[in-house]
Amino acid sequence: MYPLTPLPYAHDALEPVISKTTLETHHGKHHAKYVEVLNQLVGDEESRPLEDVVRSAEPGSKLFNNAGQAWNHGFFWQCMKPGGSKPSGELKDVIASSFGGLDQFREAFITEGATHFASGWAWLVREGGGLKVISTHDADTAITRPQCAPLLVCDVWEHAYYLDFKNDRKGFLDAWFDQLVNWDFVAERLAAAEAGEPGWRYPQA
Repeated sequence: MYPLTPLPYAHDALEPVISKTTLETHHGKHHAKYVEVLNQLVGDEESRPLEDVVRSAEPGSKLFNNAGQAWNHGFFWQCMKPGGSKPSGELKDVIASSFGGLDQFREAFITEGATHFASGWAWLVREGGGLKVISTHDADTAITRPQCAPLLVCDVWEHAYYLDFKNDRKGFLDAWFDQLVNWDFVAERLAAAEAGEPGWRYPQA
């Protein structure tokens, strides 16, 4: 069985970028439903890490969709903190060497998310020894890519922003990047990837 991961902050802590209503609905309805269906599909005896379930499920299947979305959302909540933070140290240096600087990375990330067609996720990943910006469709997730370590993700499904920004996805991404990114978490994920350690794990009950 897999739990609905608790939020690491209060429902109103990410305002004004993400309203209390949006976060209550996104976490308490959307994420909760993915977890509920996932547990119905795998049964009470499933004990594998969720990452293994995602990687072994047939892409596009009901199991893959619900397992992938459960994992993506659990990771997404960790990528934010009230007031955000700023990249520093090695993370800042690696961003500069990969993109030319934080401003260039910001532009690449927001463009990837804003122009992604339909539902999905915008990611910063460590792959091939460097950092890359990618996007995935629907429930697809960076953890299914070989030698890919996710560092940061933003949900660009409409339910993540529509109540607050209507159809202005770019406006959401601008505000999200500038005010909510938990760069301390990103730095931890980078350090783990460079040390060859396992990535973030979805909690088990």
